[in-house]
Amino acid sequence: MRLMVYSHDTFGLGNIRRMLSICEYLLESIPNLSILLISGSPMLHSFRMPVGLDYIKLPCINRSYSGKLSPKYLGTQTDETLKLRADIILASTANFKPDLILVDKKPYGLNQELKPTIDYIKHFLHNTKLVLLLRDILDSPEITINEWKQQSYYTAIQWLYDKVLVVGSPEVFDFCKEYKCPPAVACKVQQCGYIRKFVNRHPGNELHKSSTNPQEKLVLVTPGGGEDGYHLLSHYLSGLAILPAKHDIKSTIVVGPEMPQHHKQALYQVAQQYPHVQMCEFTDQLTMYMSLADVVICMGGYNTICEVLSLHKKAIVVPRNRPVAEQCIRAERMAKLGLFQMVHPDSLTSEKLMRSLLTELHKPQTTSPQFSIDLNALPRISQCIQMLLNNEVAHGKQYLPQEKLQWLATYPKSVIC
Repeated sequence: MRLMVYSHDTFGLGNIRRMLSICEYLLESIPNLSILLISGSPMLHSFRMPVGLDYIKLPCINRSYSGKLSPKYLGTQTDETLKLRADIILASTANFKPDLILVDKKPYGLNQELKPTIDYIKHFLHNTKLVLLLRDILDSPEITINEWKQQSYYTAIQWLYDKVLVVGSPEVFDFCKEYKCPPAVACKVQQCGYIRKFVNRHPGNELHKSSTNPQEKLVLVTPGGGEDGYHLLSHYLSGLAILPAKHDIKSTIVVGPEMPQHHKQALYQVAQQYPHVQMCEFTDQLTMYMSLADVVICMGGYNTICEVLSLHKKAIVVPRNRPVAEQCIRAERMAKLGLFQMVHPDSLTSEKLMRSLLTELHKPQTTSPQFSIDLNALPRISQCIQMLLNNEVAHGKQYLPQEKLQWLATYPKSVIC
């Protein structure tokens, strides 16, 4: 069986980390599966790839806070780069001939770059299934509903997709209700729960608490990819200076590979004055670091939150509130359920962060939180994909009449010859 995975990749590491977790589980649970991953993530090569998965790297596209797209590294025009990406995706599909394509986040891909590929599937790969994979929360309902109507995403799901898998729980955010999915879309949506994260222990690369002092507490601080994580880390380092000396705290700070170099240098310079602060730019073993921590301070990205919940860690979450509201909504909803403590980014100060940290450090560790979150997304995704691959689920997509697919006629078919 051949599975192609398209991973959205314009900001941070969240999408590629989530899709790799899913791919690894699918390879372990579905016999004779081969996965071709397509992504423009600049950090793709830094992750451990499971046996059975290979990838094609697309040219990187950067998205600004205003939403503007531009090439991240190539000195080419944006339109040229986007067309190059679309051509690569189309050629890969034509040659790999996947049995199923798992599309991340946007039904038509970044800037509609999947439309030529969907056209090709419609005409030449009639048995190929299309599945849309969405995180629990996309943006505020108002913005998401408006975008989905403008971009015809509801229509795309109704006519082109077999299934929509949402890696979230309705107890936190009821996807169909919040985003007002019409019945023809809602009937294809399955909320699978959140993704359980596992501690991957690679031989000879174990991490341990180095201190023999039982009173010493380990705090892990991570802003995810780090592109907009400077203020959180700066407030944390400044806060260490005002902590009473009686608190024995060791800090591990994972800066993130996408933090601008001048911010990174400034943080490393400040950190030099603290002997109990360990800094690193990136690790593909973040879950292992987190498993050793007494408290986690982080932003509100999907993967980091899933790691916190999977490991039952005490956490202080300072979510991103732009360019989308996703992290703030997730953090607010989960904080109300008692899953962790949230500090709003607009009210973040070093003093408030340290008060929150001491509160968490003094809380007793509990293995039974007041709300039990559903972390069974991976087996549900695997079951759904196996059923689709085995044709145990009737086709959910209804192909649009040719006159409604005018956008297909403009794409040069010579690319796939």
